[in-house]
Formats: sequence, C-alpha cells, structure tokens
Amino acid sequence: MDRIKLVQQLADCLRHRGWWLSCAESCTGGGIAAALTDVAGSSAWFDRGFVSYSNQAKQDMLGVSAETLERHGAVSRETVIEMAGGALLRSRANLSVAVSGIAGPGGGTSDKPVGTVWVAWASEQIVDSLCERYPGDRAAVREATIDTALRGLLERAR
Repeated sequence: MDRIKLVQQLADCLRHRGWWLSCAESCTGGGIAAALTDVAGSSAWFDRGFVSYSNQAKQDMLGVSAETLERHGAVSRETVIEMAGGALLRSRANLSVAVSGIAGPGGGTSDKPVGTVWVAWASEQIVDSLCERYPGDRAAVREATIDTALRGLLERAR
C-alpha cells in the first residue's frame, strides 16, 4: 500500500477514536514523524515525535533506564518497549511507536547484524514488539522500518 494512503487510513482511525499519536525514533531519525506529517491535517491526531539517537537522549527524553541500555543495548526489545512507554508518558498520546536499529553500513555484530531493527507499539491496553532483519543499504533499512512502524500503528488503531 502507498505510504500516504496508509497514513490517511491511520489518521481516519485515530480521529474516529479521538486518539493522539506519538513516536520515539532512533535509527529512522525522524522519518516516521515526517511520514505522519506528510498528510495534511496531522495536527489533529499527531502529538509529537522524539528523536532519541544517543543512549543519553533515550534516557533524558524517554526515561529509558541506564541499566536497560547497559544490559540489553539500544537495539533490543527491552529498550524499544521503554521508549514506547516513555513516548506515551511524555505526551498526550493514546498510541505510540518506538524504533531502534542498526541501519549500517557499520555497527553490526554477529548477534545484531546490520539491518536488525526492534519496533514496539504501546497504548494503555497493549505493549507489543517485533524484531526484523531488513536487507539492503542504510536507506532501505530505514524505509522498511518506517513502513513496518506505520503498518503496525494502523493495525493497533483499528
């Protein structure tokens, strides 16, 4: 599905529910927020985005614990769940998404190769996460991550 159409469907669902949305981004560097605000009228349902690229930013902006980052790393289920929860707590959102990954070309390890991305969605009712390994270069990994985040938001807003 075309990204603009996907976001328009998401917007319709959010408006119907009276929900607000926030996002917490690392590897996408604001790409999710940009995709959301490409749709006119997004100020009626998109509250804010947090670009928390460094570990310190994840702690300061979203309340991710230093222990979580030390024990599990920035690219982990535990970290994105804390990021998504922090985005909810630090906004008026009813639904949030968080992403952290290794877009490359460097930074990968045998446990977490380039293309490894964790995504989490949170609301009052649910916290859900997913790990993906996307092929391609940095741009491809980032674009795939944005699409996954948006599709997951739509599923959870319906």
